[in-house]
Amino acid sequence: MKPVLVTALPQVFIRDMAAACAFYTASLGFSVRYTYGEPPFYAEVARDGVRLNLRCLDAPPIDPALRDARELLTATILVDDIAALFAEYQAAGVSFMQLLLTKPWGARDFIVADLDGNLLLFAGR
Repeated sequence: MKPVLVTALPQVFIRDMAAACAFYTASLGFSVRYTYGEPPFYAEVARDGVRLNLRCLDAPPIDPALRDARELLTATILVDDIAALFAEYQAAGVSFMQLLLTKPWGARDFIVADLDGNLLLFAGR
């Protein structure tokens, strides 16, 4: 029997742990599962079955201009009701890098940038 992959926990590189945790909880509806270090340099946030690991760094590991020009995604998060999540985030005042679109192959998605410019793609049908 082959091993089964269960989940993935993308690592999101941030500069300010308190600000990042506040953004992910207040704006995106995640909750903080834990923080680690004194002061905290690592944390995990979760919403439903999705978990993201936040890791403090002094400088971004990817050139921000390249990330934005090429839309280098930090994480892709699958959603059962993409339109409802988009509406929730609109109501919360979230800034979008890409509004909700239907792609030629039928996928519907939108992109949010966090406070550090990490691009999170939310996708559904």
